[in-house]
Amino acid sequence: METIILFAPLVGALICGFGWKFIGEQAAMYVTTGLLFLACLLSWVVFIGFDGTTRTIDLLRWIESGSLSTSWGIRLDRLTAIMLIVVTTVSALVHLYSFGYMDHDPQWREGEVYKPRFFAYLSFFTFAMLMLVTSDNLVQMFFGWEGVGVASYLLIGFYYRKPSANAAAIKAFVVNRIGDFGFALGIFALFFLTDSINFDVVFAAGPELAETQLFFLWRDWTASEIVAFLLFIGAMGKSAQLFLHTWLPDAMEGPTPVSALIHAATMVTAGVFLVCRMSPIMEFAPNAMTFVTFLGATTAFFAATVGLVQNDIKRVIAYSTCSQLGYMFVAAGVGVYSVAMFHLLTHAFFKAMLFLGAGSVIHAMHHEQDMRNYGGLRKKIPLTFAAMMIGTLAITGVGIPLTHIGFAGFLSKDAVIESAWAGTNGAADYAFWMLVIAAAMTSFYSWRLIFLTFYGAPRGDHHTHDHAHESPRVMLIPLGVLAVGSVLAGMVWYNSFFGDHDSVNDFFGIPHHVEASEGGDHAAEGADSAPAHGPVEFGGIYMAPDNHVMDDAHHAPKWVKVSPFVAMVLGLGLAWVMYIRRPELPGKVAAANWPLYQFLLNKWYFDEIFDFLFVRPAKSAGRLLWKYGDGATIDGGINGLAMGIIPFFTRLAGRAQSGYLFHYAFAMVLGIAVLLTLMTLTGGAE
Repeated sequence: METIILFAPLVGALICGFGWKFIGEQAAMYVTTGLLFLACLLSWVVFIGFDGTTRTIDLLRWIESGSLSTSWGIRLDRLTAIMLIVVTTVSALVHLYSFGYMDHDPQWREGEVYKPRFFAYLSFFTFAMLMLVTSDNLVQMFFGWEGVGVASYLLIGFYYRKPSANAAAIKAFVVNRIGDFGFALGIFALFFLTDSINFDVVFAAGPELAETQLFFLWRDWTASEIVAFLLFIGAMGKSAQLFLHTWLPDAMEGPTPVSALIHAATMVTAGVFLVCRMSPIMEFAPNAMTFVTFLGATTAFFAATVGLVQNDIKRVIAYSTCSQLGYMFVAAGVGVYSVAMFHLLTHAFFKAMLFLGAGSVIHAMHHEQDMRNYGGLRKKIPLTFAAMMIGTLAITGVGIPLTHIGFAGFLSKDAVIESAWAGTNGAADYAFWMLVIAAAMTSFYSWRLIFLTFYGAPRGDHHTHDHAHESPRVMLIPLGVLAVGSVLAGMVWYNSFFGDHDSVNDFFGIPHHVEASEGGDHAAEGADSAPAHGPVEFGGIYMAPDNHVMDDAHHAPKWVKVSPFVAMVLGLGLAWVMYIRRPELPGKVAAANWPLYQFLLNKWYFDEIFDFLFVRPAKSAGRLLWKYGDGATIDGGINGLAMGIIPFFTRLAGRAQSGYLFHYAFAMVLGIAVLLTLMTLTGGAE
C-alpha cells in the first residue's frame, strides 16, 4: 500500500508527460488525477489505521561506498502518516481544481498543448514531496528535497513567456540553494560524526553529539548545536523564513493551483517537517532551538506587517503563509513538536482553500488580481464567497474562548501561542508577544481581503465586474472538501496533538513514559519505555523527558488563553471600520504615515538591500570575469597564439619543406653534429 502511495504520482507524471500523445490529452489528465486520488485514499487508510509502530519498508539497495551503506526505503511512523495525508489530499484536490482553472488559460495561444505538461509537473512535484516525507535516511530526504526544488522551478516558471515568471523561478531556485547548502553541510557533519546517514543510527547518537565538542569560528560548540543550526538553515530556505523568504511572494507568478499546492500546504512545510523529524538532534541543541524560536517569531511578525498593505490577492495570502510558518517554527523551537505538526495540518486545509478561493475570484474577474479593482462580489460568486469566509474564520482564529470549539486555526494557533508562553528558552517570551501581535495583524489583513473583495461598491472595470461569474463545479468541489477540513480538523484532532500526555502518546505511538531513577532503572509501570537520558522516539518526533512545556501550556492563565481571540477581534474591528464603515480612512492613514506605508509596501526593502549587497556585486563580478577574464585573458591569449606565434612557426616549418633533397641531407648532417656535440660535452661519448 505504501509503495503504491509513493509511486502512483510518478507513474502519473510519466504517463502525462510522455504518453499523452498516444492516449490523448484529456485521458492523460484523467489518469494522472485518478492516480493521485488513489494515493490520497490509501494515505487516509494508512493514517487512520496506523497502530503506532514505526516500521521501515526496504525498496532497493541504493548507495554502497566505503562505510556509507544505505537503501531506498519508506519509513512509516505517525509523522510520515500526517504528511502523507497533507501532501496527497491537497495535491489530489489541486489536480481536480486545475481541470477548470487551466481550461481557458489566457496565457497560451489558441490550440497550444500545455495541460499535460502542467499536470505532469504537478505529479512529479507530489512524487518528490512523498520521497522527502517517507525517507528513512538523510540522503534520500535530500534527494526528495532537491526534487521539489526542481519541480517548483518548473511550476513557478510555467508561464515561460513572461519575464517576471522566469525571474521568479530563478530567484526561488537560487535562494533555496543557499538553504540547501546548509542542509548538505548538516548531512556531511552527521556522517562525519556518526559514520551513518540512517535515521535510527543518527537519532541514537543524539546524547553523544551533545557531549562532543567542535571548534567553530570563535569558540567551542557542541556537535549537536552545529548540526542543528546547519539543518535549520536548510529549513529556512524551503519554509521561507526571514532572510531567505524573498522568493515566496515572487513565486505567485505561477498559476494559482501551483500556489495552493507548493506555497500553502506542501513544499513550504518541508522545513517544519525537517525540524520535527530531526527532533532527536534538535532537543540536544538548546541554543539552536532558541534561534529557531526567535527567527520564527520574527518571521511571523515581519510577514504580517507586510501583508497589511499588499494589494495583490495572492500576495496577501503568500505573506500570510510566511507568517503562519513562523508560528510552526516557534512551536518546534520551544520543543512542542506535536503542536507544530498540528498547526501544519490545519493550515494545509484553510490555506489551500484560501489560495484556491483566490483562484476562483481571479477566474471570475478574468484574471484580475488587484483587490482595489474588486468589490461587491459576494452576490456574483456566492459559493466562492462562502469558502473564502470559512477560510478567513479559520486563519483568524474564530471560536469560543476557553473551549475546544472553533475553526481549525482557532485551536492550533492558540496551542502554538500557549506553548510559546510556557516555553523555557531565552526567546519564548519574545515569541509569545510577537505571535499575539501577529495574530491581530493576521485578522486585520484577512478581513481586509474579504471586505475589499466581496463588500462595498464595485471598483475598477465595470464591464469585468458585470460579467463576473461563479467558477465551474470542478473548481468548487475542492473548495467544499477543504472547507470541511477548515471547520473540523482542529476539533477532531485537538486532543491527539495537544491534549494530555496519554492522548498525545497514544496518537503518536509513544510508550507511556515515566521518569527513570538513578542508574537508568524504570519504574514498574512503563518499564518497557526507553531510558530517560537516551533518545526516545515519539512516533517520529522526540521530546526530552524533562520537557514539560506542553503540561505548563495547559495550565496557562486565562488571559494567555484569551489573548489570541482578543487580538482577532481587534483586527476584525479595525478592518471593519477602515474598509466598511469609513472606506476613505485607509488612504488618509497611508498619506499621514507615508514613510511607514512605503516601508511596508516595499517589504522592508529586503529585495533592494539584497540586490545592493549580493545581486549587483555578483553581476559585476560576472561581467568582470567575462570581459577581462574570459574575453581579454583567455580568449585574448588564445587568439594571440592563434594569430601570432603559431602562424610564425607554421611559416618557418613550411619553409623547411622545400622539396630539395640536399636541404634535407644538410638538415640531417646538422642534426648529427648537434647530437655529437651534446654527447661530447656531457660525457656521453665515453
